[in-house]
Amino acid sequence: MNNLGNATFENYVGAEGGFTEMAYQMSAHVLTLGYAIMLASLLYFILTMKTVSPKYRISSVLSVVVMVSAFLLLFVQANNWTSAFTFDASSGVYVLSGDADLFNNGYRYLNWLIDVPMLLFQILFVVTLTKSNFSSIRNGFWFSGTAMIVTGYIGQFYEVTNPTVFFIWGAISTVFFFHILILMKRVITEGQEGAPAQAQKYLGTIWKLFLFSWMLYPGAYLMPYLFSFGLEPALSESAVVARHITYTVADVSSKVIYGILLTLTAQEMSKAEGYDYDTLTTTS
Repeated sequence: MNNLGNATFENYVGAEGGFTEMAYQMSAHVLTLGYAIMLASLLYFILTMKTVSPKYRISSVLSVVVMVSAFLLLFVQANNWTSAFTFDASSGVYVLSGDADLFNNGYRYLNWLIDVPMLLFQILFVVTLTKSNFSSIRNGFWFSGTAMIVTGYIGQFYEVTNPTVFFIWGAISTVFFFHILILMKRVITEGQEGAPAQAQKYLGTIWKLFLFSWMLYPGAYLMPYLFSFGLEPALSESAVVARHITYTVADVSSKVIYGILLTLTAQEMSKAEGYDYDTLTTTS
């Protein structure tokens, strides 16, 4: 095995056997699709901002921030992929470039470090907490969200060189992950109390989406081991493609679809309060 130090397993695959045309292009296209969706969604959140009452618009503003951040960093991630590997005509596969930076999933973690607190804060500006303290929930979201990303970021550097350290940091990250799930469930449950019927349905859908999308991230983190069924990472191009697809589906679900559902919820809340977004006025 090539000695690439604490590089992620994508680089080891590129150095050992390389990527076939299909695997390389599928990864490149999925990464491109990821940042393209963020750019398109940015327009949606800007254009729908005034369809909700002013008191709820901070949620749309945060969606805009998330889309800008995700677009920029996922764009860099996609370029990192295409520059890290070059086509070797003699073998017919894409191999690790000798004169470029290694591929690094760290760009995703930098994106999440910005986006995760914003995503968690968003819902607090749409629902009304009936029992919990706003500041307490907000601080809990910020602390656990940041700690989850930082510990996961450290762990991913050891996924090939030291599986034990990789799993330890992953386990620490998971503790903060479950704390976020507990807080989010509390927020949604309280938010449904007294909300319009349709808004309650949207919030219920948000909880299901939240569980689905956020559970994908640990799966992507563990992908090389899910393909090896053991304690050694699988240096498989299929695992690489599966990770890219999983991360992209998770990002689109947890940022774009989540943001749209929050917008729909805010629209229902606004209408129930007499806000007419055709005339941008609130009736008494």
